Amino acid sequence: MQIETIPETRLTAAQDGEIAALLARCFTTDFGGRSFFQQRHHLRITARDPALVGHMALGLRAIRIGGHLTDIAGLADVATDPGHRGKGIAATLLPAAIAEAKAGPAQFLLLFGTAGLYAGAGFVVAHNPMTWIDLTGARMGAVTSQRAENLMVLPLRDKAWEADAPLDLLGNLF
Repeated sequence: MQIETIPETRLTAAQDGEIAALLARCFTTDFGGRSFFQQRHHLRITARDPALVGHMALGLRAIRIGGHLTDIAGLADVATDPGHRGKGIAATLLPAAIAEAKAGPAQFLLLFGTAGLYAGAGFVVAHNPMTWIDLTGARMGAVTSQRAENLMVLPLRDKAWEADAPLDLLGNLF
């Protein structure tokens, strides 16, 4: 299996199309033919065997946790081709995504998910009160505030996550 890291600015039209097709095979949610759900990412990590069989995306952004502006990486659009599930593709991609997140300025890696794979890699569930902007259908929606659901956090540095502090994503979910 070949793992490739592709900065979003270097994503070719062919790669973009391959990723969009993979996401369409993996999700019932309509991505509108895009290679991303709501917003473009900063980095793609892909697996080929020899065709595209796996994908993870990383975004870098600032959020507000409690009273502090904090850099985080967000893991999104995690996909394994349905015909290749159970072969450890996501388990191979996840360490590459964590390494990329650690290489940058992010203090934490966040994701929305429940797979046991994430807990096994050190992510912990967080239930912070959270605020974000809804982008359903890739259109600006309401500002939403509620307790986090399916939020998992992995510290990347020595800083501890503030488990009860208000979390403002300063934008959309990822």
